[in-house]
Amino acid sequence: MDKTNTDTKTPTSKNPEDQTKTTEQTLAEEEQKFRAAPKLDRSPFHGLWALTNRDLRKWYTSPPQLLISLITPIVWLGLFGKALNFASFISSSGIPIAQQNAILISYFGTTSYFSFLSCGMLAFIVLFTSAFSGMSVVFDRRFGFLDKALSTPVARGTIIMAKVFQSVGKSLIQSGIILIIAVILGMETSHFTFLGVLGTFLMVFLLGTALSALFTMLALRSADWQTQQAIINLVNLPLLFASNALFPAKLMPGWLQDVVKVNPVSYAIDGVRQMLIGAHGMNSLLIDFVVIIAFAVVLSAICIVLSWRFLSK
Repeated sequence: MDKTNTDTKTPTSKNPEDQTKTTEQTLAEEEQKFRAAPKLDRSPFHGLWALTNRDLRKWYTSPPQLLISLITPIVWLGLFGKALNFASFISSSGIPIAQQNAILISYFGTTSYFSFLSCGMLAFIVLFTSAFSGMSVVFDRRFGFLDKALSTPVARGTIIMAKVFQSVGKSLIQSGIILIIAVILGMETSHFTFLGVLGTFLMVFLLGTALSALFTMLALRSADWQTQQAIINLVNLPLLFASNALFPAKLMPGWLQDVVKVNPVSYAIDGVRQMLIGAHGMNSLLIDFVVIIAFAVVLSAICIVLSWRFLSK
């Protein structure tokens, strides 16, 4: 009864060498896991494409949205552009054709008002597409996505610039479609060159960046889509009608001509007309590009700075 059963006794200690090996193996495994862990990306461009593509996907996967966004400029091109034929007004007065062409060129830079209007329609589509970049911020705030985005390591400036670039992407695609439709309907193409078309889309990119930054900036603190819609109408229509998009500044009152000269949209349209239809601009092409580049850089910088202060959950 007093005999101790040594065979069934569980040992309470291990060999010191085995304990050392186990400890070293555990440390090696932990070190390997630590080295394998991905580093947190804190670059200012982190998340930019993901957020931009999120908004673009909602647009290009819904063809009705693209179709609806093109209806207005197509109506202006097909109805207003073709109905308002200044050449027929002048020809009815009995003026010789050579003088008619000279008069049209002096006012429109071309003998075709339709070609003049088609260039203005590129700015038209950019204006109205950029306006809804701010609406995207309002809806993201209302549906809670903005709070989730602000909880990630993505910089606030990146969140805002994603809204700007998704709007610019839409503007470029829509401008290309509008340009094709204008050519089909009779836009003059004798002055088209590869560099001219490339420069036109660069101008559209810069104008879209500036206007998208402007409307996004105005929506940073807004949570009411009706208020944002009112702001869009308040800003958009004066920018359009106080520019040379629809009519040359020469046909406007003196005070309105002064407004046209300080409207950055006029410089973008002026540059597009010089590159596409060879019109004589109100400024040199270099000045047009300098003004639009400055417009885009300044508004984008202000938009990013304001996002640091005003963009919050």
